[in-house]
Amino acid sequence: MYIQVALPVPLPRLFSYLPLPDQPLPEPGTRVRVPFGRQSQVGIVVSHGPEPELDPAKIKTIEASLDDHTLFSPALWKLAQTASRYYFTPLGLVLPQMIPVRLRKGESAEPAAVTLWQLTDSGREVALDSLKRAAQQQRIIAYLQAGKRLEDGKVTELEFSRQALKALTEKGLLAPHTEQPEPAQSWDRNWTGGEEPPRLNPEQAIAVSAINQHEGFGCFLLDGVTGSGKTEVYLSVMKEVLRRGQSVLVLVPEIGLTPQTIARFRRRFPLPMEVLHSAVNDTERLASWQRARAGGAAIVLGTRSALFTPLPELGLIVIDEEHDASFKQQEGFRYHGRDLAVMRAQLENVPIVLGSATPALETLNNVQQGRYRHLTLTRRAGAAQPVRQILQDIRHLPLDAGLSPPLIQRIRQHLDEGNQVMLFLNRRGFAPALLCHECGHLHECNRCDAFYTVHQASNMVQCHHCGSQKRLPRQCPDCGSTQLFTRGVGTEQLEQALERLFPDAPAVRIDRDSTSRKGSLEAMLERIRSGEVKILVGTQMLAKGHHFPDVTLVGLLDVDSALFSADFRAAERLAQLYTQVAGRSGRASKKGEVVLQTHQPEHPLLHQLLGAGYAAFAKDALTERQQALLPPYWQLAVIRAEANQAHEAQGFLQQAKSLLPAGQVQMIGPMAAPLERKAGKYRFQALLLAPDRRSLQHSLEPWLVAVANLESGKRCRWHLERDPQDLL
Repeated sequence: MYIQVALPVPLPRLFSYLPLPDQPLPEPGTRVRVPFGRQSQVGIVVSHGPEPELDPAKIKTIEASLDDHTLFSPALWKLAQTASRYYFTPLGLVLPQMIPVRLRKGESAEPAAVTLWQLTDSGREVALDSLKRAAQQQRIIAYLQAGKRLEDGKVTELEFSRQALKALTEKGLLAPHTEQPEPAQSWDRNWTGGEEPPRLNPEQAIAVSAINQHEGFGCFLLDGVTGSGKTEVYLSVMKEVLRRGQSVLVLVPEIGLTPQTIARFRRRFPLPMEVLHSAVNDTERLASWQRARAGGAAIVLGTRSALFTPLPELGLIVIDEEHDASFKQQEGFRYHGRDLAVMRAQLENVPIVLGSATPALETLNNVQQGRYRHLTLTRRAGAAQPVRQILQDIRHLPLDAGLSPPLIQRIRQHLDEGNQVMLFLNRRGFAPALLCHECGHLHECNRCDAFYTVHQASNMVQCHHCGSQKRLPRQCPDCGSTQLFTRGVGTEQLEQALERLFPDAPAVRIDRDSTSRKGSLEAMLERIRSGEVKILVGTQMLAKGHHFPDVTLVGLLDVDSALFSADFRAAERLAQLYTQVAGRSGRASKKGEVVLQTHQPEHPLLHQLLGAGYAAFAKDALTERQQALLPPYWQLAVIRAEANQAHEAQGFLQQAKSLLPAGQVQMIGPMAAPLERKAGKYRFQALLLAPDRRSLQHSLEPWLVAVANLESGKRCRWHLERDPQDLL
C-alpha cells in the first residue's frame, strides 16, 4: 500500500510515499514528515492506494508519522475536500490552513507540559522594598506574591525580563516548575450566573423564536438597522444552544470588534471562551485549538480563520457583519469565510445566523431565491432615534485638513453640549502625496504605479501597496528644490488640525498605524467609553459594530473616489460604508446627526442613500447586476498573472484564453490591472463569467490542467480566484 500525501506546495496533485516498515498505516487526516527534494516537509495523509503515480522504485519512505489519529472531524474533512474543488485550490494548500501554525511545523497535537515560574520559600517572604533598585525583579516578585500564575511562554507578553528571571533564580527567590497539563474539562451544562438580559422588543423576540424553533441546518439573514440590537438576538439564541450543552462559533470581520464583543459575551455567559484573531500568538492559538478540540470551549469567537476550529458538539454558527470584505482571504487559499461557514453549518447540520445592517447583494439574492430566511429588525433598540442626515456641498468652500466651515461649526456645537464626535477618513498617514513646488515632481514608489504616502509622525514616506519606505526627503530628486509640499489629507493631518481647532477636546486616532502595538486598541476604546476622549478620528476600523452611546455627530470627510471606481462593487461598498458609519451616531437616547461632505452633491447614489436608505439601493443594484450579467446572477472568477516584463504576463493570459473551449464561459481580457505595476511586477488579469456554478466548475477544471502545462506560465506567477471581492 502507498500513502497519498498533500504537501503545502502550489501543485494540483498528491504525492505518493511508502509507509514505515512494521508500523501501521497512518490514517487519513494525520500528519507525516516526508522527504521532498532536499528538504523535509510536513504533509497530511489523504488516502491509501495500491497503485502509485510514479515508478515504485523512485518512491521514498516517509520519515515519521506525527499523529495517532486524524486531526479533522468528518465535517471539517469534507469541508476541506469541497472547498479545494470549489476554489480550484490544491488540498496541500487548503488542509494546512485548517490547523494551527505550530502543527504545520510538526509540533505535537497533544497539550505540552507547561513550565511555571514559582516563588521559593525565600521568595514568598522577601520584602519588595529590598528590590527597589531592580525594578524588573520587583515587578515579577510583586506579580507572583499577588497569587498570579506566570507561565514561561507568557513572559514576553507580560513584558517581564528574562535577565530578571535569571537573577531572581540565582538569588534563590524563584524556581522553574514543570507541570503536566490537565485534560480539557467539558464545561458545566447547568451553568448559573451571568448578566441578566434586557427585555426583547417584539421584532427581536420573533427573530429569536424563529431561529430557536428551527431544527437542523438553516440559514437566517438577520437584517437589522444599525443599533437595532442584533447582538442581543445572537446572545438570546446562544443561550438556548449553550443550555443544551452545545458549543457556538462566532465570527467577526476584524480584530477591532473583538474587545467589546468579548466583554459582552463574558458578562452574559460565565463559560470558557476561546478567542482567535491575528494578535493571538502561535502558542496561544495552538492551546485554544487543543481545548476546543477536546470539548473544553463553550464559545469560540474569532476572525476569518477561526472558522476551522474543531468543536465536537457544535450547535450554532453566527457571522456578524456578514457583508464585510475582510471575510475574503486574499492570499494562498482564497476562500470566503462567510460562504465556507454556510457550507460547514450544512455539513454539521446546525443553524447559521448571518447578521448585518447592510447585507451583501449575494446574501439578499439567496433570500430572494428562498435559500435563506429573512429576519428583519426595523427599529433601533431602546430609546435611540433615527439620525438626521445632511449632505454637505463643499464646492467653493475653504477646507482645513478636509474639514469644511459648516462641519467645524457642528463639531463645536456637539462638543459644547458634552457629546462625542466621530470623523471618518479612510486614508491613513499624514498626506497621500508629496509635491515639489518648483518643478511639480510627485514622489512615486520605484516599484509600484503609486505615490508615496507621507507619515509625518515617523518622518517617513511609505508605499501602502508594497510596503517600501524611506526617510522623508528634504530635497526634490529632480530639481534639488527644498520647496516640498504635501497634497491631500490623511488621518495624521486631521488629528493635528483637530488639536489646533479644539484644544480642549482630546482626540484619538484609530487606524492601522496607531493600533499596531498589542493592547493599544483596547486601551483607546476604553478611553472613548470612559468619556476621556471627545473626538474620534479613524478609518474603516471604526466604521462598524462599535457602540459609543455619547457619539452624536458623525462626519464623513471624503468618499467621492468610490463614486467613480472601476470596480463594479464600489457602489455597494460605499452604500455599506455610509450606512455603517452613520449608524455610529445617536445609538442611545441622544439625537444623532451624520454629515457627508462631497464635491458631487447631485450624484443619484448619494441622494438615494440619504433619502431612501440601503434597502432601496440594494433593490436597484440587484436589478442592475442582473441586467449586466454580473454576480450574484452570473458566476465570476478572475485569472491574474504577474511577471518582470509586461509582455510575459499578458502573453501567458492570451495563450490561456486560446485554450478555453467555446461554451458557456466567457473570458474578458486580458487587460492590465488597475494598479499595473506592484512591487516591481507587471500585473494583468482576465475575467471569467458563466451563467451558473456548474458551468463554471465543469469548464474550468479541465482548462486549468491545460493552462498549468503552458511553458509561458513558468515565466510568471499566476493564480485563479473564484468569487473575487476586489478587482483592483
